[in-house]
Amino acid sequence: MSEHDNDSNPPRAPGLLKLALEGRAPWEFAALLASAPWLRQLPAGDGHPVVVFPGLGVSDFSTVPMRNFLRDRRYEPHPWHQGFNFGPRDGVLEACVAQIERLSDHHSRKVSLVGWSLGGVYARELAKMLPDRVRCVVTLGSPFGGHPRATNAWRFFELVSGKSAHDPEVMAEIRRPPPVPTTSIYSRTDGVVSWRCSLNPPLPHTENIELKASHIGMGLNPLTMYLIADRLRQPEGAWRAFDTAGLRRWFFKTTTGHSPDAPAQAA
Repeated sequence: MSEHDNDSNPPRAPGLLKLALEGRAPWEFAALLASAPWLRQLPAGDGHPVVVFPGLGVSDFSTVPMRNFLRDRRYEPHPWHQGFNFGPRDGVLEACVAQIERLSDHHSRKVSLVGWSLGGVYARELAKMLPDRVRCVVTLGSPFGGHPRATNAWRFFELVSGKSAHDPEVMAEIRRPPPVPTTSIYSRTDGVVSWRCSLNPPLPHTENIELKASHIGMGLNPLTMYLIADRLRQPEGAWRAFDTAGLRRWFFKTTTGHSPDAPAQAA
């Protein structure tokens, strides 16, 4: 089935053409390597801790390039230390909560959370659980809105997690945005997750930024790195939505919206 762009229709999983375009991920990684000199010119961060969550079916190894980039930009990045992300296994959330509390206490600062795909769902939920310890949340192609089967990964999720991909009560909670500054980075050419499942509702502390990327390569894309660095370097307590003025308008778009099959909910 193909994805509808008409907001009156519920989102569907991306079609075969978009799925085939996921093959460009290695080129996105090559672009990241080629753009390293440019990325090193970005303003340095303030050294606050950042936890990076991997996507479904992958481990911390997949986030090594992102964490290396953040370390180069003077942040203190941390993997999630929970092995392969096979969904909400027993003890995973508790371990993540303990990690965030430990980092926050050690640095006497709030912690930023960056999550790729399903990892972004973890980041959002943890920010709801620990709003006083989380500085901001950035998600990459994360399916937190719309119907859970509007992805090409729901069968794999059910296989490895042993849980249903469609639990109305769980999905209602997942759709609710965290009460901290929250950025969703998404792509209309995502071949795994319907882009309409990655839209935050229009609130003063939420935003949606569109770029051109594959789902598998989004966490390796130099434009994604630029956005993450821009969002993380904002002073704590002085968050502002991303500005697409100037040259940025050629690479990024901002979108206001909410999941079409559920009303927007306040944090």
